[in-house]
Amino acid sequence: MSDTPAILVIDVQQSFLHAPYWREDDVPAFRQRLTHLLHGAAERGWPIVRILHEDNDANFRADSGLVRPLDWVPERHDVVFHKHVHNAFTDTGLEAWLRERGIRRVIVTGIRSEQCCETTTRVASDLGFEVDYVTEATLTFPMVHARSGRHYDAQDIKQRTELVLEGRFARIRTVDDVLADH
Repeated sequence: MSDTPAILVIDVQQSFLHAPYWREDDVPAFRQRLTHLLHGAAERGWPIVRILHEDNDANFRADSGLVRPLDWVPERHDVVFHKHVHNAFTDTGLEAWLRERGIRRVIVTGIRSEQCCETTTRVASDLGFEVDYVTEATLTFPMVHARSGRHYDAQDIKQRTELVLEGRFARIRTVDDVLADH
C-alpha cells in the first residue's frame, strides 16, 4: 500500500458556467486554492483524478461540448472518469483504479461542496478510504430552502458540510495542511 494520496477534482467543468445559479463571487479564491493544490500535487507526484459529471440536463449532456474542465484548470491529470450520479465511485472505475495503485487516501475538491463533493466523501469513507475534505478547494452557491424560504449563503453551506463530515467521514483540511503532509 502507498502513502501517496490521490487528488479528486470533481466536476470542475464548463457546464456550471451555464447554470442559472452560477455566481463568480467565490470563484477567485476557489481557483487560487485549487490550482495551488494541483500544482503542489504535481510537484509531489500525486495522482490527479478528473471527474466530470454527465446527465440529461442540457448543460451536462455529453454532446453539449460543456463536459470539459474549466479553462483555468491545470492540464496535468492522470485519469478522467465520467459519472452520472452524485458520487465519483458508483458508476465509474475509480475505486478499482485507486486500489490497483494501492492508494488508500483521497483528497476531495471540486464543485459543489454539499452535493457531489460531500457525497463522494461519504462513499469513499464507506469504502474504507481515508478522506481529506479540502473545503477551500470546493465551490458552491447560495440556496433557498424549498419549505421555509430561508436563504443559505455559500459559507453557510460549506460550514454545514464541514460539520457533518468532520470526524465521521473525513478530516477537514486546508490546502496548506494537505501539502505540508508530504
